[in-house]
Amino acid sequence: VSASRDNTLKVWDLETGRVLRTLKGPSAEVYCVVVTPDGKRVVSGSRDETLKVWDLETGGLLRTLEGHSSSVSGVAVTADGKLAISASRDNTLKVWNLETGGALRTLEGHSASVLGVAVTADGKRAVSASADNTLKVWDLETCLPLAAFHCDASPWCCAFASGQTIVAGDAGGRLHFLLLEERTGPPRV
Repeated sequence: VSASRDNTLKVWDLETGRVLRTLKGPSAEVYCVVVTPDGKRVVSGSRDETLKVWDLETGGLLRTLEGHSSSVSGVAVTADGKLAISASRDNTLKVWNLETGGALRTLEGHSASVLGVAVTADGKRAVSASADNTLKVWDLETCLPLAAFHCDASPWCCAFASGQTIVAGDAGGRLHFLLLEERTGPPRV
């Protein structure tokens, strides 16, 4: 699935290179798109401050998710396909129930646009990349940040690689590989 300049999404057959269908409906440029793990739905985020959930087989719009106050710049979906996490230029992330379309939580703590987001395979944590030059790791149950990593340039995108490894690319052209480790023992004072 790819976003097009005419505010549509194109579904491609990777073997033939043909467009299978065009999803029409966003009212502004589409900045991000993700396919649910079951391959049945597409979630897109756009400049119009919304996310849209699409039926991949029919191309029909299932629902529109509203709640951000600026462009949606990144989206990730949990492995069970139940939750979407969106990144926005309003400095927040939101956790959405994909079945009902409701916003469940808002993650606040960045001081500039949030540009990218990724979620762990178990769906318990997310990482966000922000123009405030930080990557933050979030507990999706408590909505609290667990860790912050400072970069020399704005991280634009991020992903969880195998296990607890975070990979992020920044505006300076660098890739960062970070290992998120669990602390054991008493808290440090």
